[in-house]
Amino acid sequence: MWFQIILVLALLGIAVYLLRSTPSPRHLAIRRLVMLVGILVGIVVIIWPDLLTVLAQLVGIGRGADLLFYVAIIIGLLYTVNEYKRSVRLARLNTRLAREITLTEARLNDRISELEARLDSGRRDASRSATE
Repeated sequence: MWFQIILVLALLGIAVYLLRSTPSPRHLAIRRLVMLVGILVGIVVIIWPDLLTVLAQLVGIGRGADLLFYVAIIIGLLYTVNEYKRSVRLARLNTRLAREITLTEARLNDRISELEARLDSGRRDASRSATE
């Protein structure tokens, strides 16, 4: 029963993570630490597979495979949320870059038009001076 509470809390934690606006260096460090712990746990479970069944029975789940499945669901959801946030962040960055390129091109075209107008004005003045 208490492991179900942990699973629900994990899902709520993923929801909070989804709502968090920007990643920080601390956030990245926690993510790396969680990945390292996951790798170490994976190595231990590969070396001692019965340990997963014992752990599952301790938390009230019948089989180690079920525990592994539940944890995989949580990790899969966390990965999906993380990729969604990354995708949104990249889309916003692309939009900002496109706007900046458009504004820069507009400024450049205005400047070119201004310089062409000055050049034409200078040519007219030079042609008037030459005819006088």
